[in-house]
Amino acid sequence: FVSACITGSAPLTAVQLLWVNMIMDTLGALALATEPPNEGLMKRPPIARTASFITKTMWRNIAGQSVYQLIVLGILNFAGKSLLKLDGPDSTAVLNTVIFNSFVFCQVFNEINSREIEKINVFKGMFNSWVFTGVMTVTVVFQVIIVEFLGAFASTVPLSCQHWLLSILIGSLSMIVAVFLKCIPVESCRHHDGYELLPSGPSSSISA
Repeated sequence: FVSACITGSAPLTAVQLLWVNMIMDTLGALALATEPPNEGLMKRPPIARTASFITKTMWRNIAGQSVYQLIVLGILNFAGKSLLKLDGPDSTAVLNTVIFNSFVFCQVFNEINSREIEKINVFKGMFNSWVFTGVMTVTVVFQVIIVEFLGAFASTVPLSCQHWLLSILIGSLSMIVAVFLKCIPVESCRHHDGYELLPSGPSSSISA
């Protein structure tokens, strides 16, 4: 959107945006919705009926990741040719494919980040869910097919190993960004719809 407003052209095509939306809305929802419940689920306090669907913690993570992607992809869009030393008649196509590839991998790694909104260790129990790992694998495989073999359909060109590694690196850095974001304290809601918190720890066993 920013690129379209400034330069009059967007680096991503309609087909590419459709694929990204499918990753985030369909495949991502399927992967996260089928995650098995963890041990701490029943220890959470009740949530008020009037509570916001998107919490302050979620807004923190969304805003932080959006800023990171906007900065990195903006740098690639406006200075990518000189940074990657691209020249020749296909330099624009290569750069746009790198931007598209990096954007997709940002969403892939963000799906892993979304497994735990507050905890830093997002890998705990990840391989216990075959649906989640399957969706991640299918997403990456289809991304390789789209970039390397469906150029006429998706407006992409085959990338070199260096450009693939760069795209994966940009996506994986979102996990480091997530760690820093989770260290930023967010005011938690203390209202639990009139319910008292369940007792836990040694004191609860003594009182029982």
